[in-house]
Amino acid sequence: MNRVFRKVDGDPVSDISKHTLDILNECPYVEIHVGTDSQNHRRSTVYVTAIAYRYGNRGVHYIYHKHKVKKIRDKWTRLWNEVDYSIEVANFLTSKVNVKLEIDLDYNAQEQYFSSKLVGPAVGWVNSLGYKVNIKPDNQIATKAADFHCR
Repeated sequence: MNRVFRKVDGDPVSDISKHTLDILNECPYVEIHVGTDSQNHRRSTVYVTAIAYRYGNRGVHYIYHKHKVKKIRDKWTRLWNEVDYSIEVANFLTSKVNVKLEIDLDYNAQEQYFSSKLVGPAVGWVNSLGYKVNIKPDNQIATKAADFHCR
């Protein structure tokens, strides 16, 4: 995987597996969440993938990767790429570090929202890979961080 993740202060994280191991050595009970959000802008679509480390009730630390692509006008494709990017990062991380993590999907199961059409296939895909899935209104730790950096 050829992505540069950054801390909130902008410092690059050279190796996300080492970064994750350092956090797990310091706090073995930390929960790890991966999530991606996207936003269409004038001529581009911005994707942000976040890896969030939740320290119980004591807060969250996260790192993120942000990239732009040519504007994707098809909502289904744009939202499906969010799942794809999250799974790519989760698979990379779990292949390097023996850790359980959760994937947060910024989808809403209520039928009034377009993303509800993707809930079934996306949740099925993520579950089949052995990851726990969070959709709205469940905990959206990583996707909230990603949303913040998409704007």
